Amino acid sequence: MIGINLDRVKMIVVKTAETGVVNKETMFSFTQKDNLIHAEYAGGQIAKGFLVGKLTDNTLKFSYCQLQVDGRLDNGSSKGELSISKEGKIRLTEYFEWDSRPGHSGTNIFEQI
Repeated sequence: MIGINLDRVKMIVVKTAETGVVNKETMFSFTQKDNLIHAEYAGGQIAKGFLVGKLTDNTLKFSYCQLQVDGRLDNGSSKGELSISKEGKIRLTEYFEWDSRPGHSGTNIFEQI
């Protein structure tokens, strides 16, 4: 599989875990330089969020930190698989684990807009 590049890619969440906070109103803006990935995100329940990680063989490992509109500060780590949807859009299936909410984890699916 050819490597997927996330530079200047914008994504929204198309499926949210019950334990997740992001939703279809949350917009992610990615930047990529070599295998370094970072993104800013906001919208819905998120006032501001950041993620940073590395991409290897279409697998993205990253940490995230976000401030919610209610003032709650959360963080965690994720592993995600990048793929191309049948519509030709980049898709990220994220398996996350909260560090700030021990014992809570889930899966989100993001798609390029």
